[in-house]
Amino acid sequence: MTSPERRRGQTIKAVVAAAAIAVTLAGCASASAPAATSGSFKEAKQDKNSTITVWADSSRLPTVQKYQEENPNVKMKIVTYDGAPGTLQTKVALFDRAGSGWPDVVFTTAMSGIETSTSGKTPFAAPLDQGIFPQSKIDGFAKGALDPCIVNGHLYCIRNDVAQNVFWYNKTLFDQFGYTVPKTWEDLQALSDKVAEEHPGYVLGTVGDNNAPLVYFWASECPANTLDGKTFSSDTSSQKCTRVANLLDHMIANGTVVTDGVFSGAAYTQKYSGKTLALVGPSWYGKYVFDAALKVPSGQMAAAAPLTWANDGTKSTGNVGGGLWWISSHSKNLAASSKLVQWLTTSNAAQESAPTYPAYAPAAKAWLANPENTSYFANDVAPAFTKAAASIWSGWSQTSRVNQQTIWANTILPQLVAKKTVLSTLPTWQAQAEQLAGTVGYTVKK
Repeated sequence: MTSPERRRGQTIKAVVAAAAIAVTLAGCASASAPAATSGSFKEAKQDKNSTITVWADSSRLPTVQKYQEENPNVKMKIVTYDGAPGTLQTKVALFDRAGSGWPDVVFTTAMSGIETSTSGKTPFAAPLDQGIFPQSKIDGFAKGALDPCIVNGHLYCIRNDVAQNVFWYNKTLFDQFGYTVPKTWEDLQALSDKVAEEHPGYVLGTVGDNNAPLVYFWASECPANTLDGKTFSSDTSSQKCTRVANLLDHMIANGTVVTDGVFSGAAYTQKYSGKTLALVGPSWYGKYVFDAALKVPSGQMAAAAPLTWANDGTKSTGNVGGGLWWISSHSKNLAASSKLVQWLTTSNAAQESAPTYPAYAPAAKAWLANPENTSYFANDVAPAFTKAAASIWSGWSQTSRVNQQTIWANTILPQLVAKKTVLSTLPTWQAQAEQLAGTVGYTVKK
């Protein structure tokens, strides 16, 4: 983990790269996997002395290497790759044809590969709830964190981290301007009118990044991205979608929500690095947006609990990130593979200095207790982070191969830049989602 001083010295390119990885990782969550149901798992002939091959991206590589250093008797072959599910799927297809070569343990940066990794005559992923991964550990994950990993009643992957959305605000500016931190989305709209009148040019949000649907619409329980088995549905005409669109249109009109994206280059930082009053966004925004990109001085940014809707009691939030660890069904050393994944995902040694918020609840407490992760902030972020981690709405599919971020970036954002309203783009959004669902083989429910 780098020091706060080094973090503030990171370039915007590094931040954009980190964010590009994170926004592909949709992540929701569940506390414990159900017991094994139908089907059986025929493990490969086990050899506890065999070498395990581990694939990890560059961000996870140091942690894997640390495990090897602390466990020199474990035979490991460590391979660095891009972490993309598509890369894993392509390689696994080749190994399947060859009948050998599969890695034992793999990290992936996105959940879109869950369907492929758990399907077929011999799925690549091993069912971890069949004695491979301890139930006591499974039970310790944040509420809902493992939900995307459960397919046909079995747990096939382990969540590394979550990226729960909270309400980020500049406490120094809020105090200076005499503003109260909003608790509801309606409060935010009212605040936006005050900001527009009293401090024009200050912003409370952006729709310019492709994670906007994960930030705003997911938190409203908008049914734009629903997957039930192989059946996909999207209903952007729902009141839970239109209320978000109306809110955003109101704030775009008064200038407090902008179409410049935080990760779209220098445009946002040049205009708003000193005028970002608040943003709704994931827990990693603290390090990668406010500190490294916008270079907000230490002791100014604070985190509050996710905003709710006043009239319906919704207490949900969205998620923008969270990677996965897999154990191969072909592994000849499941014991060593499981011990590695347990250490990577649940140990304080691995997680307390991790760059992002751990999915395993006890490790998350250790992460929050580490000053390296929290000394930058103006308040104790633990209550907001903890509440948000348990409030991610499970109705937004994270395993769907309908890429909502791509739709937003390629179809919706250009219309918003052209001054169309968010509300007017909702039918197009739904049509695009349904079209993509059909192309990837889903049954589309109208």
